[in-house]
Amino acid sequence: MSISESMSAYIAGLPKAELHVHHVGSASPRIVSELAERHPGTVPSDPDELRRFFEFRDFAHFIEVYLAVVDLVRTPDDIRYLTHEIGREMATGQGLRYAELTCTPYTSVRPHEEGKGMPIEAYTEAIEDARVAVERDFGLVLRWIYDIPGESGLPAADATLAYALEHRTDALVGFGLGGPEIGVPRPQFQPHFDAARAAGLHSVPHAGETTGPETVWHALDLLGAERIGHGTSAAQDADLLVHLAERGVPLEVCPSSNLATRAVGRLEDHPIRAFRDAGVTVTVNSDDPPMFNTTLNREYELAADLLDLDRAGVADVARTAVRVSFAESDVQRRILGEIDAYAAAEGPEME
Repeated sequence: MSISESMSAYIAGLPKAELHVHHVGSASPRIVSELAERHPGTVPSDPDELRRFFEFRDFAHFIEVYLAVVDLVRTPDDIRYLTHEIGREMATGQGLRYAELTCTPYTSVRPHEEGKGMPIEAYTEAIEDARVAVERDFGLVLRWIYDIPGESGLPAADATLAYALEHRTDALVGFGLGGPEIGVPRPQFQPHFDAARAAGLHSVPHAGETTGPETVWHALDLLGAERIGHGTSAAQDADLLVHLAERGVPLEVCPSSNLATRAVGRLEDHPIRAFRDAGVTVTVNSDDPPMFNTTLNREYELAADLLDLDRAGVADVARTAVRVSFAESDVQRRILGEIDAYAAAEGPEME
C-alpha cells in the first residue's frame, strides 16, 4: 500500500461516520481482557495471547472466535462497559462523529432463559445508558441496528423482531441480518423484514460476503434492503451492479474484513474499484476492527490506495457515509459541515 504520511494524517483527522461496525466485534484487546478477567474461561485475558486468539483461518473460525467473545458479555454492566469503551475508542482515535452500531441482542438475551443472560429490558437500558454517556463524554452520536444472527434461524428472527418492535427506543434505526450466509437462505426472513420495515425500521442485511450474487438479489427483492452489508460478490454480476447503481443502493465495504475471512484472496483483488467504476455508491467501514487488526482510519487508507483517491476523493467518501446514513437531518448537516470545514482548512495534498 502506497499512502503518504500526510495522507494518513489527513485521514486520521477527517470527521467520519461509520455504517457497518459490530457492537461485540468492536471490543479491543483492552476491553476483551477486562471482560475475560470478569468471566474467566475460554478467552485469554493476556493481550499477547488475545492477538494470537484473533488470528483467523477462515470465516467459520472467525464466527467461532466472535461467539467466544460474545459469551463474555453476560450482565448489564458488561454491556454498559463494552459500549462506553467502544465509544471512547471510536471517538478519540478514529475521528468518528456518528456510528450505526450493529447489535445482536439475541445472543445476550436468549441465555436468560437458562439463567445466564439478561432480560431484553435490562439489555436495552444498558445500551441506552451507555449511548447517552458516549455522546456526553465524547461527542459521538450512536444509533443501533438490531441484527438477526442467521445461524440461529427463525427462533432468533422471531425474538429479534420482538425486541425491535416491543422494546424500541428512538436510537434504533435499522434491522439487519448477520452471521454465516452459507446454509442460511435469505427468503425465510422476509416476513420479519416486512414487519420491521412496516414499523419504520430501515433494512440493512449482510449479503454476498461469502456467497454469490443471488444472496444480494434476495436481500434486495425479498428483504427490501436499503443498504447491503459487504455485497462483495455483486462484482460477479454485471446486471446486479447496474441495478445497485440505478437504484442508489449503497454497499458497506469492509476491505480488511473481506481479506481476513477469505471473502477475497488478495487485497489488490478487492472489487471496490469495480463497484466505483460501475457507479455503485460505496461506503468504507471496519466491520469488527480489533478482530481484523484494523481501524476505520486504516480502511480509509486502503480505500484511498485501491481507488487512487486524493484528499478531495477521501473527503467525498466521508461525505457519502453521512449522506446514506440514517442519522437525523440536523446531525447529517452538522457532520457534513465539519467535513467541509476540515477539507477547506487542510487544503489539497501537495505533490
